[in-house]
Amino acid sequence: MLQCTAFSELPEMGARVALMGLADGPGGAQAPDLDEFLLCELGEHDEGTEHAAQLWSASAPAGRDLWMFWTDTEADARRTFRFTELLPCPAVIHRLSVKEGDACVLFDRHPAAHSWDVTDPLADLMAERIREEVRRDRDGGGGPGARAEGA
Repeated sequence: MLQCTAFSELPEMGARVALMGLADGPGGAQAPDLDEFLLCELGEHDEGTEHAAQLWSASAPAGRDLWMFWTDTEADARRTFRFTELLPCPAVIHRLSVKEGDACVLFDRHPAAHSWDVTDPLADLMAERIREEVRRDRDGGGGPGARAEGA
């Protein structure tokens, strides 16, 4: 399933207030750097489902994460935001080992697919370009049209 492509500008003041209100959240001096824009982390979903992006993750196993949810209302072109603390999704996928697995990085009872089933085509494209650059550098820059040494 492809990742939702919705993004939103972060209402920084609201996010800072929400972070300060967390019982086990980061202290004032340790407040995390916040991105200016957030991308919905959910898989593709219908218009009735809110977009969601994680702002802060608790380090304790039973901790709650801070998520920002937003919706776009086409009627008046306004965006509504809300911040809420949610437990992480308890799902874990075990591929080759019963002891080790990948945890879903979304919130508990999230809609649609778990995070391991959501693919981000832009991140995949960027990773492939980086792999190509590494191969070119490793092979001495010998891509098509490269000058031979001593020429």
